[in-house]
Amino acid sequence: MPKEIAVQRPRPSLQFELPLWRQGLGLIAGIDEVGRGALAGPVYAAAVILPARKSILRELDGVRDSKQMRRAEREAWAPIIQEKALGFAIGKASCREIDRIGIAPATRLAAKRAVLGLGIPPQHLLVDYLRLQELDLPQSPIVGGDALCLSIAAASVVAKVARDAELCKLDRRFPLYGFAAHKGYATEAHRSAIEQYGPCAQHRRSFAPVRLQ
Repeated sequence: MPKEIAVQRPRPSLQFELPLWRQGLGLIAGIDEVGRGALAGPVYAAAVILPARKSILRELDGVRDSKQMRRAEREAWAPIIQEKALGFAIGKASCREIDRIGIAPATRLAAKRAVLGLGIPPQHLLVDYLRLQELDLPQSPIVGGDALCLSIAAASVVAKVARDAELCKLDRRFPLYGFAAHKGYATEAHRSAIEQYGPCAQHRRSFAPVRLQ
């Protein structure tokens, strides 16, 4: 029988935070979004400011890009992140806002709401791919930031857990669509439910798979 090989999940580091901390910038916010590609529900973003100390890497040693973590891991680490953080906030844009202004502007709107919701103003933003022109703050866009940067990875976990919780609530309101299982994404079961029952109030009518029904 072949030996099982453990798959190493990339561990985010402080490679982007450390140079900023050394410049005296202690309030660095990591920003990440979740739900951008879903057919239903809001798009979420989280902003997390971690304390400017190297030991935070050890204190959050189980935090990865939320997509690389199991649900139980995300739910265990989200409150730890929130406890350790100097500040965190969650922003969202509704499916109606997505339909009205488009998914890219709505994603930026959710991120802006998260940043403005922080209890303390950040001095610099570390973002995965977004460019938040609406915010007059220094920003560093990092390709694949949720896998490379601890602050962004922490934000990805907080945003994912919050959005998943809302989709589970929506599942109880709209039980025909299975939101608790697929979280609004375009699985075969979700597409079949839309085809059979038509879209509900939480579907993004501007998205082709929904619009064509």
